[in-house]
Amino acid sequence: MSSDITFADRPTAVTAPKQGALQIIAIANQKGGVGKTTTAINLATGLAATGKRVCVLDLDPQGNASTGLGISVEFRKVTSYDVLSGRTSAKAAMVATQIPGLVVIPASVDLSGAEIELVDAQKREYLLREALRGKLDDIDYVLIDCPPGLGLLSLNALVAADSVLVPLQCEFLALEGLSHLLKTIERIRHALNPELALMGIVLTMFDQRNILSKSVASDVRAYFGDQVYDTIIPRNVRVSEAPSHGLPVLLYDHRSTGAQAYIRLAREILRRERGSAARQEQDEMEALG
Repeated sequence: MSSDITFADRPTAVTAPKQGALQIIAIANQKGGVGKTTTAINLATGLAATGKRVCVLDLDPQGNASTGLGISVEFRKVTSYDVLSGRTSAKAAMVATQIPGLVVIPASVDLSGAEIELVDAQKREYLLREALRGKLDDIDYVLIDCPPGLGLLSLNALVAADSVLVPLQCEFLALEGLSHLLKTIERIRHALNPELALMGIVLTMFDQRNILSKSVASDVRAYFGDQVYDTIIPRNVRVSEAPSHGLPVLLYDHRSTGAQAYIRLAREILRRERGSAARQEQDEMEALG
């Protein structure tokens, strides 16, 4: 399949942070229904299973990440809205999950009015960055589940983040959304967050029987190369069922193809991170002579 979509000025690949440093990852795509929340929930679970300390920050007013990790509305007394507005600290808003090492900063419908309420706030693009940077020394990863669209909430996530993980549904129209998102990332790098980088692209909702899915995957890999993860997340009914039980699919049915795919994705991310760190160390040694 050929596409007229261009990806000019795409962000460069993320470099590995120092060992032990907090990594803030925005899981973003302006298009809805591409697997952002599912990826946030299950990747966080997979990372926590390896012993990492992980926080999912739910920045979507729908609160689906909170629901999918079993945080019912009555336990959302303090939310990401309170963190964003400066009413409380990120640590005070954290709620434990049944998964060891994984906490959530839940969302509430209050977020839906945040873009209007905060529009006149000073340095409004940096509110989340100020709330997170240097204040979570007991956390290894913060995964921000961004809302669809590129409004003030998503902007705050991208300014706060070290990198962006992009779930991409294997459909043709998803390519157009990706092009727009990459241009936005590049603008943010130039104007607000020069450290922001593209962590990678995760192909989601892949249907092995669908020629279009294969064509989209092929086109994206041809252009982005190793910035596309080897792991592909397939369409899987167990992945769709799991949130209604307040569980990541890794707990709901760890033998399912969807659960196994997210386990592989977590392993691949950690493996790439170790590889990048080793290359960076080698480059520094060579620079020293």
